[in-house]
Amino acid sequence: MQSQKNIAKIMQALEKRYKFHKKPTVRRTSESENPFKTLISCLLSLRSQDVNTAKTSKALFAVADTPEKIIKLPQKQLEKLIYSSGYYRNKAKTIKHVSKVILEKYKGGVPDKKEELLSIKGIGPKTANIVLCFSYGQIVIPVDSHVHIVSNRLGIVSAKTPEKTELELMKVMPKRYWKEINTLFILFGKDICLSISPLCSKCIFKNICPKIGIKRSR
Repeated sequence: MQSQKNIAKIMQALEKRYKFHKKPTVRRTSESENPFKTLISCLLSLRSQDVNTAKTSKALFAVADTPEKIIKLPQKQLEKLIYSSGYYRNKAKTIKHVSKVILEKYKGGVPDKKEELLSIKGIGPKTANIVLCFSYGQIVIPVDSHVHIVSNRLGIVSAKTPEKTELELMKVMPKRYWKEINTLFILFGKDICLSISPLCSKCIFKNICPKIGIKRSR
């Protein structure tokens, strides 16, 4: 693909553009070097806007920031604390279950191996990779919807699912960009490359982007 030849150009342009932008909540949480909080924030972020993830993470961690404390929380109280994240009942059940497994099976420590994280019901590949990448410094690529959409639109990869996008990115993306691609593509996806009707007229890549899969833009 021609766009694969532009990877360095694309990544460097995004690094420059978003150098001083506020990072997503999950990324900021990971900088506290607390894998459990990173994990829980990521679970709260699923199908939720970042502003709500920040709000609910702050509210929850003010009351319970360890698996022990989460387990002791009454279900209704937990649901109330994370209400703004959406799908709060299911998320509360998942957070309770994940906390219980981490406490009982891993003695309160979040696993640092992908297969172990994925063995816990409720933790998917994106969440696992976020924990491994941002909390444990491992060289992996967390692929969420933004990374999946942007990577395919730009023609960097051609994949039908986020899981396949991850595998394809690992083949073509230089490792020096693996840690930052998630943050940069999230910021770009929210700013310009929107999932529906992206702002192609304002895009810094409009002259090199093949606009794959785009049916309507502005």
